[in-house]
Amino acid sequence: MDEKRRTARNRVLKAGTIEFHGGAIDCTIRNRSGGGAALDVASPMGIPDQFILIVPADRKRHLCHVIWRREKRIGVTFE
Repeated sequence: MDEKRRTARNRVLKAGTIEFHGGAIDCTIRNRSGGGAALDVASPMGIPDQFILIVPADRKRHLCHVIWRREKRIGVTFE
């Protein structure tokens, strides 16, 4: 499979929170790079194309844009 990302992603297993329009959904960060991540979610339905990803373990907040959606996983880039 050809790698289309600008930077390689590293496997991680961290808890995160997707925050949007006053609501929040828990997620698991499965892999991450400086430019984006893959997130496991219960369902990608209802998650907007742009949101804030909160990573408590890193004390970070990322503005994210959804690039792709699959059954229970979404791919995002960091703005």
